Amino acid sequence: MNNNQRIIVGIDGSDYSPAALRLAGRMASALNAPLEVITCLGWSDFYLPSHLPPGNLEATGQLEAIAKRLMNEAVERAYGQDRPKNLSTAVKAGSPAKVLVDESRDAQLLVVGRRGHGGLLGQLMGSVSAACSAHAHCPVLVVGQDDDLASSDPEPHKSKS
Repeated sequence: MNNNQRIIVGIDGSDYSPAALRLAGRMASALNAPLEVITCLGWSDFYLPSHLPPGNLEATGQLEAIAKRLMNEAVERAYGQDRPKNLSTAVKAGSPAKVLVDESRDAQLLVVGRRGHGGLLGQLMGSVSAACSAHAHCPVLVVGQDDDLASSDPEPHKSKS
């Protein structure tokens, strides 16, 4: 598998995650590319596991287990039994924006949701999606929660008159 051909989708468990996952899956399928789902444990550098005393490693493992469970739940919500082929998942420690920008060095596309849990009302994009758009090393696709393109329904939604 050529890492430079992979499509990365960064998720955080927010309402934007399933839409980003579905659209990333469609792009990976269309391009016959591997899809890597990444979620981050966003500690500051001081709190990274390598700096924690050995007694706190159990807590770190518990946090990683929770992150994996939430990521798997988001993947299940997005795809159900129809997961894209070549899908892999990873939990990374660090600032989500920094991790995703670093990972974008070896990708053909980075997909993120428009806004995560911390978005302020009225902002068009959250801080992670804005940072990825500005600094990624590959094209970035920012997906809104209600993006029709991310829908698993191939027919566009029509309003009832």
